[in-house]
Amino acid sequence: MTITDSMISLDVLPSLLAACLVLLLGTVVTQRVALLARYSIPSPIVGGILFAVAAAVLLRTTGKGIAMANAARSNLLLIFFASLGLASDLRLLLRGGPRLLRFLLALVPFLLAQDALGVAMAKLLGLHPFLGLVAGSITLVGGHGTGAAYVERFGEASAVQGVMALTMTSATLGLVLGGIIGGPVAERLIRRFNLSSEPIRAKDGDVIMGPAETPVTMVPLIGSLAAALVAVLVGQWLGAWLVDMPVTVPDFLLCLLAGLILSNGGSLVGLRLHASATELIGAVCLSLFLAWTMMALDLGTVFRTAGPLLVILAFQVVLVGLWASLITFRIGGRDYESAVMAAAFCGFAMGATATAIANMQALARRHGPAPQAFLIVPIVGAFFIDIINAVVLTFFLSLEVMGFG
Repeated sequence: MTITDSMISLDVLPSLLAACLVLLLGTVVTQRVALLARYSIPSPIVGGILFAVAAAVLLRTTGKGIAMANAARSNLLLIFFASLGLASDLRLLLRGGPRLLRFLLALVPFLLAQDALGVAMAKLLGLHPFLGLVAGSITLVGGHGTGAAYVERFGEASAVQGVMALTMTSATLGLVLGGIIGGPVAERLIRRFNLSSEPIRAKDGDVIMGPAETPVTMVPLIGSLAAALVAVLVGQWLGAWLVDMPVTVPDFLLCLLAGLILSNGGSLVGLRLHASATELIGAVCLSLFLAWTMMALDLGTVFRTAGPLLVILAFQVVLVGLWASLITFRIGGRDYESAVMAAAFCGFAMGATATAIANMQALARRHGPAPQAFLIVPIVGAFFIDIINAVVLTFFLSLEVMGFG
């Protein structure tokens, strides 16, 4: 840890310790505050926001900011997706094929509606319409990386003052909002339609995914961790091998696929991982990743630069909530899995796939497993949505109203 007149810089281990403490804080607060527990708000989101508030107060009162070491953070996300693949059964993916198609059917028109709303609100507020796309699917679906890429290409032509800062602000706020609204949307659907989780059965009647196994001990935990690390290494190797391909495949999707192949291939020869141990590793890594990410939220910058952006984002929140409840849930099948996927939809329609998974985990811990949702959402969020989003954005950027023609 390094302390200067203006900054407290945390190395990897202090940053990890801080993320653990923030996650514990978020868990305690979520359990003690009935409203947060009732609507299944993810603990990492709660703890991360509290830390960001404390950091903003520290900066305001002492002039010292807090800088986290982020080099190791992405590895936690890769281990989570590898664990997700290891805990998944290909039979469930095959059974969930029609649900995946229905989920995509709800997603495509949503992207058009999200960007149309953003552009319309920007025009009403007297802003450049490009800012409407920035507060639309460029950042809310695409995230920080997609936002930076589009601003680098179109930002100067738009002549929007501080467009890069606004882009990063929109992506960050979307990450927060996606984690906040997903739980309430799904909880309302679960209560209204009296939905519950049920074991998924194969045609022969065997339970594929059901209640938890025997308690986790050291040996199965180490075995699952070793398998997850193998999947991560294989996924990273595949990512390096595919780096020159015309289509970019994210490393976390490759890690998920590597885990899926290792797990299902191993089961054919009698090698099985302890499902509860694998799920525990994944849950810990995702929670720490999200807490670590949320701790980097700079509230001071958000309130200084956001301005009318907050108005557009408020309308986007309403659109996402209504779409998830009225369209995604109904097209998905109007069952428990569909309610969980509606929460996930809120996550990556406003933020990122990691937020979508966190929303689903919070619901699964309270109401039971949703195995098809946990397979379908990462695949859609990692691959299909990026392709669809690129096509939709190309269409909007070609419109005369954008001024880029």
